[in-house]
Amino acid sequence: MIRWFYSCLMWLVQPLLKRKLMRRSVMEPGYGQYIDERFGRYAQSVSAHAGPTVWLHTVSLGETRAAAVLVTALRQQLPQMRLLLTHGTATGRAEGLKLLQTGDLQAWQPWDTPAVVQRFLNHFKPDLGILMETEVWPNLVHGCQRLCVPLVLVNARLSEKSLRQAQRLGWLARPAFAALTAVWAQTPQDAQRLQSLGAKVQGVLGNLKFDVVPNASQLALGQQWRAQLSLPVVLFASSREGEELALLQLLGLASRDAAKVQWLIVPRHPQRFDAVAAMIESHGFAVQRRSAWGQGGPAAVADEKLQIWLGDSLGEMALYYGLADAALLGGSFEPLGGQNLIEAAACGCPVVMGPHTFNFLEAAEQALAAGAALRVADLAQAVAVASTLCFDSHRLENVRLAANRFAQSHQGAAQRLAGVVVREISHGTLQK
Repeated sequence: MIRWFYSCLMWLVQPLLKRKLMRRSVMEPGYGQYIDERFGRYAQSVSAHAGPTVWLHTVSLGETRAAAVLVTALRQQLPQMRLLLTHGTATGRAEGLKLLQTGDLQAWQPWDTPAVVQRFLNHFKPDLGILMETEVWPNLVHGCQRLCVPLVLVNARLSEKSLRQAQRLGWLARPAFAALTAVWAQTPQDAQRLQSLGAKVQGVLGNLKFDVVPNASQLALGQQWRAQLSLPVVLFASSREGEELALLQLLGLASRDAAKVQWLIVPRHPQRFDAVAAMIESHGFAVQRRSAWGQGGPAAVADEKLQIWLGDSLGEMALYYGLADAALLGGSFEPLGGQNLIEAAACGCPVVMGPHTFNFLEAAEQALAAGAALRVADLAQAVAVASTLCFDSHRLENVRLAANRFAQSHQGAAQRLAGVVVREISHGTLQK
């Protein structure tokens, strides 16, 4: 009965979703493509396939990149499989195209109503569904259970904040987590929190994001550009709304100190690039955008104003980390939970993070313990610490080396996850 009320609500807001997607497609055209797929109506037919159809849901760009290493490992251990990729964001779907081979399938995540979920499952007929991290939808789980499609949650994480939210909605969340066929968690702490919601946690296999290898050519290009600069570079990586404004206000108050380093802001969401550029200029700074650099790198510009660089490109974080001497962790200076610091560590870029890292708490604490990151109380302290670190070459090199060691020491989750999934498929033990 509870899920029935939830389903009615999801059905009622479908027209609002369509309008939202069309509005968003003005800035990001990908959201306007194949909208009918979100409601279980597909133009593509699905042919029979000799091997299993493995459905992998990666909602966002970050999850899709992390899933790439799992897809590679699955193909190695299950070469006859056909991959079905679903996504929730346009950037995730665009990135997912890189993972497809001949015969593979791709679609939008089905809207979470019983009818849409049933149309999705009847159309694609997956032999196994794999959800990533936190993507648990009540009707999706129930639909898979009803049609005997094993559905597992891998690379699973659940912060204390998310646990409290799930507990407040326990009447909806608990049945969904309990109905998952199997769960493999990132950390023991995640496993405990997931078990408290009734999830069948089968083991702790680590975090897939440690297995993602930074783009070597991007990293080398960023390092090449850095070698040509006279000033050290501090990157604000994946900054969130409110954080750029706070940084610009701080730099405006301490313009003499701010001029000792080159600041580079890379907003988390591409739809905010223009707004952040305008914000930089409105605070009296000149702005130079990555989109104007080409392959030549940042240009020296004669300007009396302090210049701030804006990373207005997608898929180039390795380049930005290679260019930077140190990075501030976006999302950690407002109560937003922080962004992923693992890619920075893999690139050997020291990270300075604020107090709010609850989305990646264990990874943040492990990085601190390894000497790969620094924790500060607020953004003002972060600016001071990062600027000082850039001019302490001995300490900077120690943190860089620690970051590389930290990233390498936690690798291996992809092969472990692929192994247990393939073993369960082969033995037929993933049954509802």
